[in-house]
Amino acid sequence: METEEVATVTRGVGPRTSTGFEYIFPAIRGVQAGREYYVSMCPLRLIPKIFVFDEDELGPELRAQRILNKGRLPALTKYVLDNPDDYVFSALTASVDGDMDFESTGTDGTAFRTGQLRISMAARFLINDGQHRRAAIELALKENPDLGDETIAVVFFHDSGLARSQQMFADLNRHAVRPARSIGVLYDHRDSEAQITRTVVSRSAVFKGYVEMEKSNLSARSRKMFTLSALYYGTQALLQGVEVKPGEGAALAQAYWEAVDKLLPEWAAVRRLELSASEMRRDFIHSHGIALHALGRIGNSLLRDSTSVTKWKRRLAPLKKVDWSRSNNDWEGRAIVGGRVSKSHQNVTLTVNYLRNHLGLGLSPEEQRVEDAYLRGDA
Repeated sequence: METEEVATVTRGVGPRTSTGFEYIFPAIRGVQAGREYYVSMCPLRLIPKIFVFDEDELGPELRAQRILNKGRLPALTKYVLDNPDDYVFSALTASVDGDMDFESTGTDGTAFRTGQLRISMAARFLINDGQHRRAAIELALKENPDLGDETIAVVFFHDSGLARSQQMFADLNRHAVRPARSIGVLYDHRDSEAQITRTVVSRSAVFKGYVEMEKSNLSARSRKMFTLSALYYGTQALLQGVEVKPGEGAALAQAYWEAVDKLLPEWAAVRRLELSASEMRRDFIHSHGIALHALGRIGNSLLRDSTSVTKWKRRLAPLKKVDWSRSNNDWEGRAIVGGRVSKSHQNVTLTVNYLRNHLGLGLSPEEQRVEDAYLRGDA
């Protein structure tokens, strides 16, 4: 069933009697903490019309939502527009400040829980969860009005005042945990770099069985050498802007990482069980995310100059002379800050610079700026 946008006269329905315009939603009634709530499906075309944002100009103590982060909207909107046959949005949660009546289809069992939810058009709808989805839907509809007939689930609560709405926001977000980046890469079948990374892991003896596929951090005792997310960012940096034929990206990435492997003897030592993965991570930095990202950027420079395997392998060869051990003081301030490996953008760039100098590659203006600041002691 679809939400009806109707003008009707309501007489003696539920606990009230009124005359006016109403939204009629097919709905299911539920109870949480002794309070009724209702779940319905709402056409996307109605979302921008009936759901309003909390006032941005009010102080946070007077609002029941965070301020809309407009920087998130382009990516969300693009996601919907690029995947019209395959996008997924979870339910919106809203409080209704106004007349709201539920007419069940019967008095017992399932019939008592299903029916029509009537909400006055004069009521105010306040989003407790999903304001960015709502804004993205509005923007997507402007570019693709055909989306308007599709629906999104909405959970309606009766508005019990500002304090209750603020508590709902806090409770809905209290236990929200962003999934680890590695499992996002593992499950993402739209991102071409994610697909390439998974293919390399499954095909290459360098990585197969040595990559943590779910977590983005390795425990001290982990037998894995790399995280999927670290390899993803390294591979993404490697292939950025490199022109390859469709389907050849994985083969090129695999060839590059296997060439790197031949220049880092500790990787092979772990596979031969001569060195444990935990010992390697403890004593060397070349399996950490910052190193993989930096190696990806180095490879990108080589591949942009020439995709000839013989040529870029020859230029990569001096990598074998790099001292990757943590005891190498050159890494302090570049890859290591205060005794810990740092993954900040600045530290990645400083690590790239160090490798470029060993390979005889020039620095870009931005890399030179970061390098000069480091040498001055400003970094």
